[in-house]
Order: sequence, then C-alpha cells, then structure tokens
Amino acid sequence: MSSDLRSGEGMSELVHSERLSPNYDERDAPVSMVVVHYTEMENADAALERLTDPESKVSAHYLISEAGEVTRLVPEEKRAWHAGVSYWRGEADVNAVSVGIELDHPGHKFGYREFADAQIAALVPLLHAIVKRHDVPRANVVGHSDVAPQRKIDPGELFPWARIAELGLCIPRPTKLELGDPFDNDSAFYLALERYGYDVSDGRKAVEAFQRRWRPEQIDGVIDGEIRAILFQLLLDRDRGLAR
Repeated sequence: MSSDLRSGEGMSELVHSERLSPNYDERDAPVSMVVVHYTEMENADAALERLTDPESKVSAHYLISEAGEVTRLVPEEKRAWHAGVSYWRGEADVNAVSVGIELDHPGHKFGYREFADAQIAALVPLLHAIVKRHDVPRANVVGHSDVAPQRKIDPGELFPWARIAELGLCIPRPTKLELGDPFDNDSAFYLALERYGYDVSDGRKAVEAFQRRWRPEQIDGVIDGEIRAILFQLLLDRDRGLAR
C-alpha cells in the first residue's frame, strides 16, 4: 500500500476515522458520479470487516454509521470496488468514474426501515464536498439500484432523495408533468428509459429501479401513465438544460 494511503492526510471534520481497505485499484478516468448504497448487514462493525477483508473483493470510499460516524476506506483518487457489474449513461465501468458511499443499514434482508437522521446529517456535507470537488452533475448522484437494476435494490424506497434534492445535490422528482401519457407503447418507454441512462436489458427490473427512485410509493415493475409522464418530464428538463 502506498504511503499516501497509509497516512491520515486529507482528514477533515467530515471524515471521523480511517480504516483503509486493500480492495482498490487505480482509476483511469476522472470522477463524474456518486453511488449511494446500503450495507444490508446487521451492524457497522460487520460492514467494516467485510469492506476491508481482502477475500471479499468489495469496498467503498466511505462508510457512514447510523450514528453519523464517517469512515474513509479508500481515498477518492483510487477506484474502489463497490458498484460491481453496472451501467449508467453509457458508462459500463461505474467503479472507474464514481465515489461509492455505503450507509450502515440492515437493508431489506434484516428489517428495512427509515434512515437515521444522524446518518443523513453526516451524508449531506460529505456528498456536497464530493460533488463540489469533482463537479459531479446532479443527475449522476444515484443509487446502487439505478446503476445495477438487475441485481440491486439499495438504498431502497425509503432513502430520502427528496431531502437530498432540496439541497441541490441530486435531481428532484418532477412535480409538474406536462404530458400525461407521452409514449405510444412500452417499447417507446424502454427506449426513453435507456436514453435517460438506465440499463434496460431486464425491462421489468429497470422499471422497478426507476419507480424505486422516482415513485417509491408504488414499485410493481408495471409501466403506467404516471411513470411514463415522470420519465418524459425528466428527459424534457434535461434537454432544456434544467436537470444537469
């Protein structure tokens, strides 16, 4: 491990501790994304053990405990192994261009629940600093399920995207839908969903991921008029330059 990884250099009030993982390699592209995960483990200690175990072959740049403790696992200039097989907006190596943030949370496996206030309070300034440092577009602050819809559902339907959006750190859910049902058929919807950035190779899973992010109150994998209208508005806002 290089000397810059061994030192505590770069520690700040946003990062409370460092426990460096061996599970990383070199980046070959600049950071342009942030991916939010949940750990789906019983506690933060278990998550730390897994994320720093060389046998696990997984890591992230940061882990935030439910109490709001931020631990750096991999420096941002390195490529952490958090996204796995993934895709977003033409990028098939999400790890190469992203910062991964793991939230200590039981996930759907151990009892899905609201995210702790202290955890989100720690996430917000960290996310703000990352976005500012790398000039990450709001549209590229995403969940693991957005970039890996076939395999993942985290951080799930209770993650407070609306709160993050209010602070200008991700795209908000459209509230004004200009067209009620803009796509003629499901094939047209899938093409538009792919244009927005999703991997649609498993259509139903892609729809569920879209619903989980943009209409979390109903996740059924069914293409209906509401999600067609939401997707159309997202694309319209992006084309107008309103959804960077």
